[in-house]
Amino acid sequence: MKIWHVSDTHTLHDRLTLPEGVDVVVHSGDASNRRDPLLNEAELRKFLWWFAALPVKHKLFVPGNHDTSLESRLVRPKEIEGLGITLLVDDGVTIDGVNFWGSPWVPRYGDWSWMVKRETIGRKWEHIPGNTDVLITHGPPFGALDSTYSRSNSYELVGCRALQKWVARNEPSYHLFGHVHSTKDIRNAGTRTIGGLRTVFSNGSVCDDGVMNDTTSRGNILEVASRR
Repeated sequence: MKIWHVSDTHTLHDRLTLPEGVDVVVHSGDASNRRDPLLNEAELRKFLWWFAALPVKHKLFVPGNHDTSLESRLVRPKEIEGLGITLLVDDGVTIDGVNFWGSPWVPRYGDWSWMVKRETIGRKWEHIPGNTDVLITHGPPFGALDSTYSRSNSYELVGCRALQKWVARNEPSYHLFGHVHSTKDIRNAGTRTIGGLRTVFSNGSVCDDGVMNDTTSRGNILEVASRR
């Protein structure tokens, strides 16, 4: 099974080119950009039409904090499903024997969608089945492709510690996310492993902070063994 993982396209989706031979395309959130749900709706719908038109059998979408018109229900889940897109909000799907699970939640900062306090976000991860093969979240776990600069310009890791604990305990084959972009001197986009874990981490963000008018990555290609 060949997976194309992209994230954080922020209305630049049509600058991407579908790789050959993809069986499953995963978008892990922030397809749109504006905070106001009324303005966000048109952006998200344009993305969904593009996503639906991709000649790939399986299309999975986990929303991100910028996808405000979905959380506010201006864009409804039934509409997305009607386009042939599988929307995963604390939900899963099995494709060729491979178990996928998607969740949009990120630790709260500012006033965006799908945010929960860091102190309580671990309750969201309790819903993830232990037999998940490919975990899709909008945000990263702590310590995996989550490096950035704070508002005071200090280097920090901003991933979710509770999510990192779940991944370390259950070790899915892959963990796909975005949310934390690369910067001019930090590369988060891409894949990596962390010593002692079999999980491959994939940050699919295609835009860099400060370069939100162009794509700087084309997403990641992942190979997963089908079980059928």
